[in-house]
Amino acid sequence: MAKLDKQATPTTAAARRPATAAWALVITSVAGFMAALDNLVVTTALPSIRKDLGGALSDLEWTVNAYTLTFAVLLMFGASLGDRFGRRKLFITGLSIFTGASAAAALAPGINELIAFRAVQGVGAAIMMPLTLTLLSAAVPAERRGAAFGIWGAVNGLAVASGPLIGGSLTEHISWQWIFWLNVPLGLALIPLARLRLAESTAPGARLDGRGTVLISLGLFGIVFALVNATAHGWTSARVLSGLIGGAILVAAFVRHGMTARNAILPMRLFRGRQFSAINISSSLMFAGMFGSIFLLSQFLQTVLGYSPTEAGLRMLPWTGMPMIVAPIAGFLSDRIGGRPVVAAGLAFQAIGLGWFATILSPDVSYAAQLPALIISGAGMALFIAPATSVVMSSVAPREQGIASGANNALREVGGSLGVAVLGSIFAAQGGYGSGTQFVNGLTPALWVGAAILTAALAAALLLPSRTTPTPTPASKEDTPSLTPVP
Repeated sequence: MAKLDKQATPTTAAARRPATAAWALVITSVAGFMAALDNLVVTTALPSIRKDLGGALSDLEWTVNAYTLTFAVLLMFGASLGDRFGRRKLFITGLSIFTGASAAAALAPGINELIAFRAVQGVGAAIMMPLTLTLLSAAVPAERRGAAFGIWGAVNGLAVASGPLIGGSLTEHISWQWIFWLNVPLGLALIPLARLRLAESTAPGARLDGRGTVLISLGLFGIVFALVNATAHGWTSARVLSGLIGGAILVAAFVRHGMTARNAILPMRLFRGRQFSAINISSSLMFAGMFGSIFLLSQFLQTVLGYSPTEAGLRMLPWTGMPMIVAPIAGFLSDRIGGRPVVAAGLAFQAIGLGWFATILSPDVSYAAQLPALIISGAGMALFIAPATSVVMSSVAPREQGIASGANNALREVGGSLGVAVLGSIFAAQGGYGSGTQFVNGLTPALWVGAAILTAALAAALLLPSRTTPTPTPASKEDTPSLTPVP
């Protein structure tokens, strides 16, 4: 293991100069900002996209899910590619794909083309994003990595908080295409800087898991495809049943592969530990309830209440921006009393917030009536995210923290995609865009389901042990993951 560490991380003086570390922090933080921003920046632009390009609710769902799903299922594979072929090289490759796909999305002539280019964006982000922390770790001395990771995390948190506002402002004052054009000058500036300022590194002996990647990618696509098409074509239609059954079979094959393969992208043995299993179930369910709700509520603010895209983005800030205020408090509480009570409180707050929304919604509800639900939901999200990351990291041995972090991030993104699909199908079955009343008729049961999903996440979190202990796992060369640091 010591030999692997030494070879995987450059140790030359040039790689650790303060200027090099500063450049690495800037480059990786901006790249992370771009990838995180595209998770939510599109939400407040959806009504304008629907107006310009047409498309049904399922098309809007795919505009979001095409990015999050490809990002999720390829994230760990992207990290493995960097370990195998060179992290700087693959970072630049992913950044180039992301930048080019952003320009193509801005130029998309129709909704189908936009969905396709969003998927390509997700591929680029999946290659680029996990390598940002590895490259940052290679450039920053060990005694300063905590501060560097903290800045990196804060920048990513800012992207999530400001996503709906940035998307709304660009859509209203220029056009929705600029939510994608924004990435182009940033990407073009970062590509040469990355080539000049970042040091190359690899993880000798790193192996790829192409079979596992194909199984989980096709399996999750089939399930999400079926959920998105269920309302329009019926649960018993051939396309929906084939998607559900075929997707479930492929996911089951992926689980079996993770139990038997020596170089599995996600070793199933990690889930033997109650702590690792419980926090990952909670994470995926939390993101399902959160993403699905934000997807619909951002449209409600514009379509029903008549707010402009900028006004809608501003009104979402008590939810999306709350982590900037509460997250430090959550981290302090987690250190003092443990992660389980803080994580559980966060999930309870989010469930209460969605239930509050479902109770007070009407076509003419005031913003003052919505504000408590927004604040409670935002505080709940903040209480969950930081302690959950700590719980994930403490649930495995140090040598496996890289793969544990990648698995948790991937499951969060998968949960977000499934949440948009599930809550979107409930909305379409019970309501629609015909009138404000019809929209509320669909949104209300969808939010109740979102609250139920978060309640299930709370039940999983309560299964966490009171003390965090890593699950002992066999150490072997094949099981040793690539060295991906975590914040």
